[in-house]
Amino acid sequence: MVTEYGQGYGRGRARSAGTGHRLPAALRAPVEARSLRAFGYLLLGLPVSLVLFAWTVATVTLGAGLLVTFLGIPVLAAALAGCRGFAVLERARARALLGLDVAGPEPLRVRRPGAAAWMGAVLKSGASWRNALYALAHFPWAVFSFSVAVSFWTTGWALLTYPLWFWVFPAYAGQGGLQLYGDAHHSVHLDNPFEIAVTALVGLVITLVTPWLVRALTTVDGLLVRGLLGPSPLSARVVELESDRGTVADTAAADLRRIARDLHDGAQARLAGLAVDLGLAKEKLREDPRTAARLVEEAHGEVKTALRELRDLARGIHPAVLTDRGLDAALSAVASRCTVPVTVSVDLPSRPAPAVEGIAYFTVCELLRDVGRRSGARSASVDVWRSGDRLLLQVSDDGAGGADLSGGSGPAGLAGRLDAVDGVLVVDSPAGGPTRVVAEIPWRI
Repeated sequence: MVTEYGQGYGRGRARSAGTGHRLPAALRAPVEARSLRAFGYLLLGLPVSLVLFAWTVATVTLGAGLLVTFLGIPVLAAALAGCRGFAVLERARARALLGLDVAGPEPLRVRRPGAAAWMGAVLKSGASWRNALYALAHFPWAVFSFSVAVSFWTTGWALLTYPLWFWVFPAYAGQGGLQLYGDAHHSVHLDNPFEIAVTALVGLVITLVTPWLVRALTTVDGLLVRGLLGPSPLSARVVELESDRGTVADTAAADLRRIARDLHDGAQARLAGLAVDLGLAKEKLREDPRTAARLVEEAHGEVKTALRELRDLARGIHPAVLTDRGLDAALSAVASRCTVPVTVSVDLPSRPAPAVEGIAYFTVCELLRDVGRRSGARSASVDVWRSGDRLLLQVSDDGAGGADLSGGSGPAGLAGRLDAVDGVLVVDSPAGGPTRVVAEIPWRI
């Protein structure tokens, strides 16, 4: 459901963006800024790649040859450091001309100050060696793409404009037109109006095809930049997991503080008062039985209240009905306590993992809490279903809308906690309502 919403939005935006052009994309392509930037990228690619290739081959081979001496390691470190510098230039060039925004790799992890530690960090960095591999792999591709792009671009425009300059041949070359074929006995020149028109038409076809060919060539460049000059998937995943670990730790600490506060302000305070009341009842048991009985009765009421608070607190940690009967019964119980009428629909072929059930339960609890407190809704609904390897939750209401993911609490805080388990939260809440919040959680964690 979330995917369909996103795709529909993309289609609508594409239609509105294309209405401002009177010419079809095929006819605009040769003179579009995007095509010209892509062609400029390929033109610059050859000299830049030549310099980078020469630097890498010369310094790496020199460093490898000097490894038998103490000079080999510094030379190799300098070679890889130069490759990292060229990588910064290449990412900037791809960003400026191709609109390709590739993040830099993970920074060097220098354990201690000093030149030796820095050289060790450069040599141990996988990003450094990927940058050197880019220098070696990109050079032959740059030669090929430069040759193809320049050949097609110049040939297409030269043939397309042939009617404007074919007069050069009879005026200065002593022949009727551009020679198509020639040997010692026979030659063919493009010199009559029909041949000139056909030549221009062939040039038009090549000119129209060239921008798409150039874009296809730059697509390969983009893959090389992403794969070899950006962060490695493993390191990116490590950074993501470190961030998620911090989010989980913060959430767990906040939950522990909430539990401690609820115990201190609720059950603990009532039990302390209960102990005082029972002590007074014990003292007055013989002297004033009626007062003692009244104190015992009040203590009995406090015990019931304390038990109810402890039960609610335990339900907030992990409800027994969720463990015993699953999401359907647990969410129905939550819906019955909501201040807004809520309908619950759970369509699952089987029960997910206990951890996933807990995440889904508390996600719906927090969303329904927001519905009851802030939305002003008259009714709400909860739908739970499975799609592939994802558990999907949808909470809808007919309230005032205006919910968003900005700020650090409410939907924003919930989105951060779901992201820590590779989940996704999507909020669709226009001003005036209605509001629809969809959460996706992995079926297995």
